[in-house]
Order: sequence, then C-alpha cells, then structure tokens
Amino acid sequence: MPADAPQPADAPIEQLGINVIRGLAMDAPRRASSGHSGTAMALAPLAHVLWTRVLRHDPSAPDWPDRDRFVLSNGHASILLYSLLHLTGYGLTLDDLKAFRQWGSKTPGHPERRHTAGVEVTTGPLGQGFANGVGMGVAERFLRAKFGPEVVDHHTFVFAGDGCLEEGISHEAASLAGHLGLGRLVYVYDDNHITIDGPTELAYSDRVAGRFEAYGWHVDPIGEVANDTQALEDALRRAVAVEDKPSLIILRSHIGWPAPDLTDTKEAHGEPFGDDEIRATKERLGLPPDESFWVPGEVVDLYRRCIPRGRAMRAAWQERFDAWDGDRAAWDAAWAGRGMVGWEAKLPTFEPGEEIATRKAVNACLIATADVIPGLIAGAADLTGNTGMQLKDADRQSAEHPEGRQLYYGIREHGMAAVMNGMAAHGGVLPTGGTFFTFSDYMRGALRLSALSAVHVIYSFTHDSIGLGQDGPTHQPVEQLASLRAMPGLQVVRPADANECAQAWRRAVDADRPTALVLSRQGLPVLSEILDKGPEGVARGGYVVVEPEGGAPQVVLVGTGGEVHVCVEAAAMLAGRGVRARVVSLPCWEWFEAEDEAYRRQVLPPDVPTLSVEAGASFGWDRYADASVAIDSFGASAPGPVCLEEFGFDPRHVAERATALLSAGPA
Repeated sequence: MPADAPQPADAPIEQLGINVIRGLAMDAPRRASSGHSGTAMALAPLAHVLWTRVLRHDPSAPDWPDRDRFVLSNGHASILLYSLLHLTGYGLTLDDLKAFRQWGSKTPGHPERRHTAGVEVTTGPLGQGFANGVGMGVAERFLRAKFGPEVVDHHTFVFAGDGCLEEGISHEAASLAGHLGLGRLVYVYDDNHITIDGPTELAYSDRVAGRFEAYGWHVDPIGEVANDTQALEDALRRAVAVEDKPSLIILRSHIGWPAPDLTDTKEAHGEPFGDDEIRATKERLGLPPDESFWVPGEVVDLYRRCIPRGRAMRAAWQERFDAWDGDRAAWDAAWAGRGMVGWEAKLPTFEPGEEIATRKAVNACLIATADVIPGLIAGAADLTGNTGMQLKDADRQSAEHPEGRQLYYGIREHGMAAVMNGMAAHGGVLPTGGTFFTFSDYMRGALRLSALSAVHVIYSFTHDSIGLGQDGPTHQPVEQLASLRAMPGLQVVRPADANECAQAWRRAVDADRPTALVLSRQGLPVLSEILDKGPEGVARGGYVVVEPEGGAPQVVLVGTGGEVHVCVEAAAMLAGRGVRARVVSLPCWEWFEAEDEAYRRQVLPPDVPTLSVEAGASFGWDRYADASVAIDSFGASAPGPVCLEEFGFDPRHVAERATALLSAGPA
C-alpha cells in the first residue's frame, strides 16, 4: 500500500458510508421529483474507494494545483458527486443536497464548473467529460515536463457510462489520447447495460475492450466486482501505475442495486424512485427506512478523514514548491492563463497599404507572443497552417516531446474543442485551436460548454465568408456568425484588418472566458484609419473608423471583418456625390454591448440611417441597422472576388444601398 494511502477503515463503517451515499442518491431525486438515482447507487462503492483511498485531493483547498482531477462524464449521476463533496468536506451542506435541482442551489441537475466547489468541469451532455479528461491529461503532462515533477505530479480520473462511449466525441477523444500515449489517465467505464430507452442491446453491441485496445489504451475488464471495494482499489492502482498510455477499467455494474424492483431497469436510470421502493431498498441496506437524508456522525467522521490526509499532501507539495528553483513568473502566468507582464509589447504592427489575410495576421501574433505566454498550446483540426495555428520551430506534443506546444488534433473538430475545454479547466494551459468557420458546427456541443463554464480558450475560425471562394456553399459560412453571437458568454470577434486582429488577440489572451476569432482567408487591406484608432476601438467592440468632412454624418455604414474596407471605399464614393457617410467597425458585439449607452449612441446615432455590411446572414443586425447588405441564402462555388461581387459586397453596391436608404426617409 502506498505511503500516502489512508489506513483502511473497519469494513462495517465503510459499508455504512457506501449505503448512506445510496440513500442520498434516492432521497435527493425523490424530493426534487427529478433526477437519476440508479447510476449513483451502483457506483457508490467505486466512488467511495476512489475518494477515500486513491484520489489525492484536499477538500479544504479545492483549487490546489497538484490535486488529482476527477470528472463525472456521466453527469446525470450528479448526486453521487454532490454526496461525496458533502461527506468529504467541500462545503456542500445537507441542506444543499435537499435543494437538489432547485432554483439557486449549489446542486444543479448536472455538475457545473465555477458553481460548486470541487466540480472540475461542466458535464451532462454525454461524452463531453470523457474528452475533457483527455485535455486534463495533456495539460498535466505538458506542465510536468515544463516545470518539473516536483511541482506537477498528478492523475486524472474519469467515470463514464454507455452514453458517453456511444457519443461520437468519445471516439475522437479516445483515439487522440491513445495516439498521444497519455498516461496518468484512469477511466472507469460503468458497463451497466441500461439507457433511457431500455437495454443497451437495443442499439449497442460494440466490443468495448477491443475498441480501446485498438486505440492504444491499457484495458482492464474487471467484471462483476462493483461491490468489492478491494477489487476496485486494486484495479484503480493498477491503472495509476500505467505511465505510457491511458487506462480503461471496464466495470460491470447493476443500475439501481439493490432496489428490489428497479435494479437493472431503465426506470432506475431516468426516474426518481417511489416511496415504497425507497423504503424497501433502505431496509435492504440497513438504513432507517422512514428517514430521508440520514447521515450519521460516524459516517461524516469517516469521510472527513480526507481533510487531514489532503492537507498533509498539500503541505508536502507546498514544501517542494517553496524549495523549487524554477521560473516563478512563468508559473504564475501559466496558471493565470495569461502572458508575462508586458507581453503585449511583443504584438506586431502592420503597415497600411499591405494586404494581409487576418488568418495570417493571427499567425504573426501567435509567433510573436508565444515565448511570453508560457501556457500556450496551439493546434488545429488538420488545418494548422490554414488557420494560423502553426508555431515556429515548436515541438509536436507527443510522448517523445511532452513539453511540445504544437498539438495536432487531426480531423476531430468536436474532440478538439472538448479537449481544449479540459486543458483550460485543468489550469496552467491556454489552449488555442483552429478550423474553418463553417466547421464550428461540428464543435457546437463543446463550444457551448466552453461558454457555459467560462473556460479560457481561444478559437481561430478562418475562411469566414463566401470570400473563401471555390470550395462553395458547403464550406462558406453564412449563419455561423449569428448563431455564435446568440451564445451567452462567448466573445465573437471578426477583425477588419491585421491591426484589429492584433488587438483582438491581445484581448483574447487577457480574457477570462472563451473567444472566437473569426478570420478571413483572403487578403484584406491594412487600413491607416485603424492603425491609430484600433487599439482603443477594438477593445470597446465598436468605434468610428472614418468620420465625414463638412458636417454630421447623413448615413452610417457599419461593418465587420473584410467588409469594413468595402465600407471605407463606399464612403469615399458617397463623399464624391455629396453624401456624408460615417464608417463604423463593429468587430465584437459583446464588447460593444458592455459599453455604456452614451458611448453606443455616440458611435451609432439612433437618428442617423444605418446600413450594415457583413458577408453573412442579416439575422440580428436589426438591433443596430435600418437595412443590411447581407447574404440570407447559401453561397456559391466561384472565385472569392466573384462571389463577393455577385452577392453585393463591393463599394458601388454598398454606396447604392446607402443612397436608397437615405431616399427612403424615416421608416
């Protein structure tokens, strides 16, 4: 037994603790009239063993950097995690458990990062936590190689169920983990043979062991030992010892055990138990059948032993950290997810007159600042060079180069996004990853969770419009801008030129939430007007790029990305006709909306006719504009300049639309 392992408690009190967890797993969903009891009941012995004998954690310091990470990928079993957080002393009270799934409680239906102490990632959509765990494994190995095992030396544990393994994202993430040779990943597959529809045999007959062996995982099918705490501990410790590949323990459990009528039924998965079933089950478990949320003091005492054990582990780590002679400034910046002090001075400046695609500008920013952003890991879904995510002279992240900062995700967009979420949630790493903007659709589930849980990741979405050209409508994003802008918590930034791109990169690195940089394939003119006004204007989300001469503006042209220079040229045409046109760049609606109303009205006066110009859907622009030059159909296969002109994104057409808007008068 390892020196840091606790002495085993006597078997009766351990069994009582496990049964108390099972009782809570029935009581909380019953009170809420909502929730999932069965999986939590079946996995109570496994969770008990992990949290009391194996997991290195300190309940008094949930954010201790060198703790082991635990991910409940089958997040519908959240009451299992909440029960452990209560019993082991993370601050959840019994009243919190009684408020399960209620308004404002700390115990929502699925675990939420930053909402409940001890919850590492937001899980619920099946398979996401599975992929998050892979990201945590990447982060741990990278940081251990960068800073040394004396300060980074831990494991990631993941519980996953049939649903997690059926979802396609698990295939992407598992394949990547095996390819990378990620040790220190310990997954337990809860093979309970039940889904909401009924037995898994209705739709699922995978040979899971063979599948994961083919991925390059260490696989340990341990069979019918869900109630054998020693067998469970032995399996966990075998997996912990594997350093060169991820591990999958396959555990055959029985959902809802030992409920007399609901064990191994679909009802045990998706419905709270009724009063009679709860009473009968508690009698079998030796719990007071008429008491709810029964937690005797001796059980609390058993689980609270985790606190002194965890404090001792953390104190030993702190002693090593205090003696560590590594780069403290780099450590602090990495764990903050930021650049070193003054890092922004490295940002490049681009000269007016050049034409630079913003995807190439972001690459210049990435290369210029990589050395002063110590936690940065860059990659892409098989489009590394195309999306500007290619670092200069960087080692490939791999078992041979665990310190490598270039991560090749392969053609796994959804897996990439969820792995990035896991890396960011782990801490110490700032992941940035790219793909073509239209393929953000493949990433939607993980992208939404990055926004929901406010993880600090940066997306490079390139080939941002019909301007990408001849790949045609399958590759030309039209509705994606509107759909991502509708997502709360995601900063969507579409820079007008290379200098706006640099300022967007600055703010994305300094952010505390995810940022989507939406970047062009085609070259865009570097605008002299942005060179001076951009540093302040981009940070505010919107600003005046061109102010007309000779009086107040008669019309406002507001654009984003590659259409801003079209607005500038159209404004010059209008000036020649005696029409005063203001040009506004609005790279980030979220940042602009955060400004006060006075500033927003100053930039976009409500009494001046406004025309929006953006090579995407018009949806949403009615909040800022009276009319739009937009594309509310799918694109076409033709050279990019031809597509843009045919769909009306040229100065002449914009000037004509502005003139027509003025002629129409007030609505």
